[in-house]
Amino acid sequence: MWIPVLAVLVSILLGTFILVSRDSKSGRRKDDHSIAKHDKGSNVYSKAEISLHNKRTDCWIIIKDKVYDVTSYVEEHPGGDAILAHAGDDSTEGFYGPQHATRVFDMIDDFYIGNLEL
Repeated sequence: MWIPVLAVLVSILLGTFILVSRDSKSGRRKDDHSIAKHDKGSNVYSKAEISLHNKRTDCWIIIKDKVYDVTSYVEEHPGGDAILAHAGDDSTEGFYGPQHATRVFDMIDDFYIGNLEL
């Protein structure tokens, strides 16, 4: 029983370390990640447009009607390719699963690019 719990904790800690290391090496502030490519929050995307961004090299996800470009994080995701399970689609249920520590809720804001067209 303890081995799966320990594996999840190690994955979370490793993912946090990788993200912090990457940001400190690049010299980016937390807010700079998405702003370079998109005017943060001013864009509205249709499901059809988001669905085109469905691969490892171009990965957008929807979480609670907000759109995130997580392409730069795919290779660093502690859960491996699990992040691609809903690439180009709604990832809300998976995002709020028990495998994610509360840190992930702060991290996701770095990848925010706009809202889902309702």
